[in-house]
Amino acid sequence: MSLEHFIKDALSPWMYEQGPDNDIVMSSRIRLARNFATVTYPILAEHEKLDDIRSFFKKEYEHQTFQSYKDLEFVSIKDLTPVEKSVLVEKHLVSPHLVKRDEHAAVMISQNEQVSVMINEEDHIRIQLYFPGLQLKKALEEAFHFDDWIEEKVNYAYDETKGYLTSCPTNVGTGMRASVMMHLPALSMTKQINRMIPAISQLGLVVRGIYGEGSEALGNIFQISNQITLGKSEKDIVADLESVVNQLIDHERVARGFIMKRSGIELEDRIFRSYGVLQYSRIIESKEAAKCISDVRLGIDLGIIENTSGNILNELMVLTQPGFLQQYANRTLNASERDVLRASLIRERLKLEN
Repeated sequence: MSLEHFIKDALSPWMYEQGPDNDIVMSSRIRLARNFATVTYPILAEHEKLDDIRSFFKKEYEHQTFQSYKDLEFVSIKDLTPVEKSVLVEKHLVSPHLVKRDEHAAVMISQNEQVSVMINEEDHIRIQLYFPGLQLKKALEEAFHFDDWIEEKVNYAYDETKGYLTSCPTNVGTGMRASVMMHLPALSMTKQINRMIPAISQLGLVVRGIYGEGSEALGNIFQISNQITLGKSEKDIVADLESVVNQLIDHERVARGFIMKRSGIELEDRIFRSYGVLQYSRIIESKEAAKCISDVRLGIDLGIIENTSGNILNELMVLTQPGFLQQYANRTLNASERDVLRASLIRERLKLEN
């Protein structure tokens, strides 16, 4: 296995699996922040210490297998091209912050891309684990097992009162961020999402765009995650998040039924117009592509568009991002060139599907 394995395909292998409520919930993620007990945190640590940590993980875990997470590939961020970095971010295998710390940063990625371990990001260790659909409890259980495996060789920074100690005070306690990626087109169309976001924030949760903090909700994709990490157990945090997510699922289903009943022909027209744009455009910008892809995915989920995979939203949302487009072209592209190639790749993908 090599880096090419992770950047040549838009979809990670685990994304082909079906999960509960996957017509609305695209994925569930658990991320655990951990630090070495006797090493200064990355933002202040000496470069030699960070290099020692990177070398430790390469020596101890490269090509190791833990349960179903096979053949961990070790990748030094400094060895990547700017395009390769972008692709890994677009596939959610690394964070935007990690690639900015490239001199001493690294990542370990399992063969199925379900687990990635970021090294020397904001914390020494950030373990993230994905499951398709709404599977937060299962993701948490698996993350605990993987965390225990790492802890067999690492003495974590931990306080009996405060919990896990982290670089940022907002992560102290469990050190956990639980999140779900949701496709909420009907709540967006009916404008209900605008009043729901403030209500969700009052419950200690945060709503962000597809690439986390500071990102836009392209294609009606929203990331819902916990803000509180101190004073609650991991299981309680996950239970609270899952309760809100289930309510959002119910509201989205009701909104879809309402639109179908009240504006069925207008909705079909919107969906097929978007499908036509994707099938025949020669130039398409990322925002327009995201909007059309969202419409088509909604059409698939409602049975309006048949014989097309529901994975199309996941795949095309990555396939049409700047890094992946340039990786495909094998050269740097300006915005106009990306718009042309984006349209071409979408047409090609839909033609293959049909």
